[in-house]
Amino acid sequence: MVSSVNIEENIENVNKNIEFDMQMRKFRDELIKKFDEYRTTINFMAADAPIGALCLPAATERILLDAGFLRIYDLFNVDFTKIKGLGVVRIRDLASRIEQFLSML
Repeated sequence: MVSSVNIEENIENVNKNIEFDMQMRKFRDELIKKFDEYRTTINFMAADAPIGALCLPAATERILLDAGFLRIYDLFNVDFTKIKGLGVVRIRDLASRIEQFLSML
């Protein structure tokens, strides 16, 4: 009789532990998602600066302005190869300047 009571208590403890683990997993996933959203928001807020803040060569800056990119955050998630006038060297320089700018955050 004593052993069956212990077994029932162990089963209850195991069930509680499983539920707790599931809740913690859900909490961790939500926390990671919220942190990613926060990081994205901070990057966009920090990148709310004119293109001139990247200190690009005048020709590259003019190409970006003519293409409608006025703020640094406008350059996020853009395929630079689709922007007319940007070659390999200018794209590499632009990517480097954006990385330097964001690394200061």
